[in-house]
Amino acid sequence: MLPSRASVVVVGGGPAGFMAAIAAAEAAGGSVPGGVLLLESTPEPLHKVLISGGGRCNVTHACWDPRVLVDHYPRGGKALRGPFSRFATGDTVAWFQAHGLQLVEEPDGRLFPRSNRSSSVVDTLRRAAIAAGVELHTAQAGQVAEALPGGGFRLRLRSGAEVEAEHLVLATGSHPSGQRIAASLGHGLVAPVPSLFTLTLADHPLLDLAGVAMDPVQLELLLPPLPGAASAGATKPQRQRGPVLITHWGLSGPATLRLTAFAARALRERRYRAELRVDWTGGRKPAELEGWFVDARREQARRQLGNWRPWPDLSRRLWLHLLTLGGIDASLRWADLPRRSEQALVTALRDSRYQISGRGPFGEEFVTAGGIPLAEVNLATMESRVQPGLFLVGELLDVDGVTGGFNFQHCWTSGWLAGQALAAQRTCS
Repeated sequence: MLPSRASVVVVGGGPAGFMAAIAAAEAAGGSVPGGVLLLESTPEPLHKVLISGGGRCNVTHACWDPRVLVDHYPRGGKALRGPFSRFATGDTVAWFQAHGLQLVEEPDGRLFPRSNRSSSVVDTLRRAAIAAGVELHTAQAGQVAEALPGGGFRLRLRSGAEVEAEHLVLATGSHPSGQRIAASLGHGLVAPVPSLFTLTLADHPLLDLAGVAMDPVQLELLLPPLPGAASAGATKPQRQRGPVLITHWGLSGPATLRLTAFAARALRERRYRAELRVDWTGGRKPAELEGWFVDARREQARRQLGNWRPWPDLSRRLWLHLLTLGGIDASLRWADLPRRSEQALVTALRDSRYQISGRGPFGEEFVTAGGIPLAEVNLATMESRVQPGLFLVGELLDVDGVTGGFNFQHCWTSGWLAGQALAAQRTCS
C-alpha cells in the first residue's frame, strides 16, 4: 500500500532518483523518521540504465580532476565544479565498489561494470535501496504538487492518490511532468532541445562509404547567420576533433556527438541546416601532407595511386572516394601525378565541405539540453532557491554531458548531494 505521508518523497526512479533516495537513507543511518519513498511512473525503474551503452551501461568516465571534468558539459560547465569537488568520478567508483560492483576502465576512458552487463548496475542500485530502507513504488506517476502553508508538500499522483512529504525531490529527467511540477512551485524552464545526435548529410557520394571510421578527424561546423543576427558572434564556428564514423545517412562517432552537444541550440535555431568542414587528416599541416606526397612520388613512383595511400591509417575506401571526386585515375602511377592534382587532393583531405540537412534517425534519445536553470538551485545541496524543501536532481536540470558516462556522473553527483543534504536536515530537525 502506498503510504499517505513520508519524510522524503523522490519522484522519478532513474539513476539520480535512486542515488538521492539511497544517499538520504544511508546518511541518516538507514532510518529516516517517516521514511524515504521512491516513486517511479513506469512498471520498471532504471530502464534507461538497463538499455544504455548497448546493454553495458557506461556508468561514468575516467576523468578524475573536477577542473577538467566540467569541460565535458556543454550546459553546466564551471557551475558544476563545486558539486564535482565533493562527489566526482573517483567517488562514484568507490561508491559502487562499496556496494559490491566493480567498474573497469576501457582504453577510451569509459567505465563499465566488470560483468559488462547493465543489469549489474540496476541490481546494485536496487539492493542498496532495499538495504537502506527505501520504499519503492512503481507505476506511480507524480502529477501535481503544492507547497503546504506549514511547510512540506502535497503530491497528487496520476492514479488519484495523494502523498504528503516534508521534503520533495524531483528526479524526472526530461519528462514534462517534472517540469510542470517544478514550474507550479515557482521555477523557470530553459526550453529543452535534443543534444548528442548524429548528422544527416544532403545527398552525397560520401554516404556510399557507410561503415568507414577515421580517427582522428577534425570537424568544424559553419553556422549560417540567423535572420536579424546583430553580430558575427552568432555564427561562431564550433570545432571538435576525434573519431568519426560514416553512416548510410551521414556522420556519427564521438567527435560528431560532441560537436552536436555543444552546438545543440544553434543547430535547432537553424532547423539543423549548416555546412560541415571535415579535415580527414585530423589537423595535419599542409607542409606535412606535401612531404608525404613527395615521399610517395620518390619511394612509390611505380605504384598506382589506388594501391598506395599517403599514410597507412587513411581508409582505402575514403582515399579512392577522394580520387574519384577529384577526377583522378586511381591507376595513375605516383610518379605521374600532376602537381595540380596533388594540390586538389591535399585540399580534399584537409577541407572537404558537406551540407547538413538534419539530425540522424538515431539521435540520442536519452539526453536533452535544457531544464531548470542552475541559478535557481543551490548546487551545494541541490535544494531549490525558490521553494524551500524542494530538491532538483539529474537531467531535470539544465545540464548535459557529451556522452552517456558524463550524464550519468551528473546524476550520481546531484543525487548524492541531495541525499546528504536531506539527511542533514532530518538530523537537525
